[in-house]
Amino acid sequence: MRRERCGGPGDEDFLEHDQVQQEIFPAFWFGFLALFLAFGALNGALRREPMFLVAPLALGVFGFFMMRKLVWELVDEVLDYGDYLLVKNRGAEDRIMLSNIMNVSRSTLVNPPRITLRLVQPSKFGSEISFSPVVKFTLNPFAKNQIAEDLMTRAYRARSRPTTL
Repeated sequence: MRRERCGGPGDEDFLEHDQVQQEIFPAFWFGFLALFLAFGALNGALRREPMFLVAPLALGVFGFFMMRKLVWELVDEVLDYGDYLLVKNRGAEDRIMLSNIMNVSRSTLVNPPRITLRLVQPSKFGSEISFSPVVKFTLNPFAKNQIAEDLMTRAYRARSRPTTL
């Protein structure tokens, strides 16, 4: 039985990166916007120029939707057990058989990289599962993601196997 980490906090360096990505950066983003508005209110800029409110609010809405789509939907951890993946997110776990994976897509030119699994039958976490795999550093932005390539091949083989009754 093969057991490898596909993503999430696979090692301490990546754990720190995930924490920055999922918790610290959003807190910094919205905290900065709140401070900007607070200073504008304290020095009277909001009363003199109500348009002073538009930019921080627009950035807040933009940041919320971007983080919801790109950051907060990532699961915490994906472990590879050969025939299935064990997905962990916020204390919950689900077992995803490779034969239940319809499609494996990977992001390109995005840091950190993302892999999204589209499932035939939805899991506890929905019909799509996105995670950030542990990858080796490369200067080539067009390098293939070996984890995604391996999952694509293995999921295809698992779906192609004849089922036994």
